[in-house]
Amino acid sequence: MALILNVLWLLLGGLMSALGWWAAALVFAVTIVGLPWAAAAFRLGLYSLWPFGTEAVDRAVVDAHGFGVRAFNPLLNLVWFLVAGWWLALGHLAWAFLCAITIIGLPFAYAHIKLAGAALFPVGKTIVRTA
Repeated sequence: MALILNVLWLLLGGLMSALGWWAAALVFAVTIVGLPWAAAAFRLGLYSLWPFGTEAVDRAVVDAHGFGVRAFNPLLNLVWFLVAGWWLALGHLAWAFLCAITIIGLPFAYAHIKLAGAALFPVGKTIVRTA
């Protein structure tokens, strides 16, 4: 079922969403200072490409030894939230509302809600398979 939903998601806007996240990751990477946010935006692009059967979780849950500098994650997430996170999440919530108008769109509304949560504080998250 996740495969069917992911293919429909991909055809109905998921590819454009992922390309948008990857374009943002490229802009962040070009600035050099934005490299931590570039990695987070790239992961969100992957997540928005295949949201069904995956989940965004804290990296500490998956990797006990850690990757990167965890001490700066709250600060990086705060900057992200103030600059981009809140309005990206708001956009996903608006799309979730529009998708939820029809019964057929409910799975896509759920995917947008998951993406909204991930867009708020993406630094220090990783994407894992759930199915």
